[in-house]
Amino acid sequence: MEQIEAEPREECGVFGVWAPGEDVAKLTYYGLYALQHRGQEAAGISVSDGGQIVVFKDLGLVSQVFDEQVLSSLQGHVAVGHCRYSTTGSGSWENAQPTFRTTAAGTGLSLGHNGNLVNTHELDERARERGVVDRDGATTDSDLLCGLLADAAADKGIETAAAELLPTVRGAYCLAFADEDTLYAARDPHGVRPLVLGRLERGWVVASETAALDIVGASVVREVEPGELIAVDASGLRSVRFANPEPKGCVFEYVYLARPDTTIAGRSVHATRVEIGRKLAEEHPADADLVIPVPESGTPAAIGYAAASGVPYGSGLVKNGYVGRTFIEPSQTIRQLGIRLKLNPLREVIRGKRLVVVDDSIVRGNTQRALVRMLREAGALEVHVRIASPPVRWPCFYGIDFASRAELVANGADEDGIRRSIGADSLGYVSLDGLVAASEQPASRLCAACFDGQYPISLPEDALIGKHLLENLGTGERSTVSAPTTPEGYGAEDAVRRP
Repeated sequence: MEQIEAEPREECGVFGVWAPGEDVAKLTYYGLYALQHRGQEAAGISVSDGGQIVVFKDLGLVSQVFDEQVLSSLQGHVAVGHCRYSTTGSGSWENAQPTFRTTAAGTGLSLGHNGNLVNTHELDERARERGVVDRDGATTDSDLLCGLLADAAADKGIETAAAELLPTVRGAYCLAFADEDTLYAARDPHGVRPLVLGRLERGWVVASETAALDIVGASVVREVEPGELIAVDASGLRSVRFANPEPKGCVFEYVYLARPDTTIAGRSVHATRVEIGRKLAEEHPADADLVIPVPESGTPAAIGYAAASGVPYGSGLVKNGYVGRTFIEPSQTIRQLGIRLKLNPLREVIRGKRLVVVDDSIVRGNTQRALVRMLREAGALEVHVRIASPPVRWPCFYGIDFASRAELVANGADEDGIRRSIGADSLGYVSLDGLVAASEQPASRLCAACFDGQYPISLPEDALIGKHLLENLGTGERSTVSAPTTPEGYGAEDAVRRP
């Protein structure tokens, strides 16, 4: 039996707060907790009290990395937080964020990045020319960007350095970064990934999603605009436009990546997913007894499908909400059970029924193949699969870890071939036009490259792009630091982890 695929995973979530008098470490912890779905490999928080920056990061979930003792030791008024899934560089501790650099002037800089750069090779060559080497064995585009920014900031200050550096950076990036006194945020000119600005009673917040603002009690002010650099300090909030905006927001955020209680470009993600389900029902009706979702990401679309089709909605699958990232390697027997670790059928609900099963996407097809088999074994008479996105035919280079093109089941196969591959009685994908219409965004402002192959940001040749590019290039000189068991300032050890 094949091993079940991982779902599409985005690189990370970022969170930043400037709030004198507030417990910024705990605000950041809860902000990251709300963004945990965006990355489960590592988490980190940097805090500054105006004199020094302390970074604490480790592998694992936010709740595994931080406890009361650690958070109480992170005192200050400005913080940057990050939860990571790796799309550039391995999932090692060295690549966890926020990444940290010291400028030639002796000040510190911590940075969290959501997205993926496409001119990493060019930036790496520039760093080599300037003598900027990697830090602690880090091999990410994020650390490279932090190094270049810290290098330029020695002469010009971080704000000016960022305004000059960012126009030369290509790709998807939402950044939250800080020095000892100031919080900064920036979004690439295409605005591929979401980034929002919020207001606290005594400060400001930036986050990857509005849901993270809700959890810390911040009111939504607006989105950080594509091509905008924001700075917040004791003087207030400043905004600089470093590039002309050419919006190309990721449409897959609406399909799967963002939380349903998030709003992107003024459109509710939950409402979008319900509308996708309605359009699915119009485009691909089915003679069936029950509509069931693959929880949780398929639930809103299944609700929409049932409402538009008149076929009753039901819960036929139970998801184990406590199955997340684990460091315990499963045995071969457990691995072969695959999807049952996450989903189990309600046999009394589905036995003898013709089912419409609504899921968010198909990548390799392994999950759906196992799911269809499981439903048939549980007594389903027919299984009609409906997908709330078009066929994924192209990899993403802007921050989603899809399979390679050769591994994508929709690459080179028509829908009937995919249907036969997963064993369904019928298969229907929502059209790209239907998906775009559900988002209520103009098609010209959306990136749908994973569906149509039209990449809005030009890509380098294959040899100069990829998850392990910097590792393959052998960037800079490798250096190591010891890992104390308690957080300290960057003057001693600027990045700490558990022993």
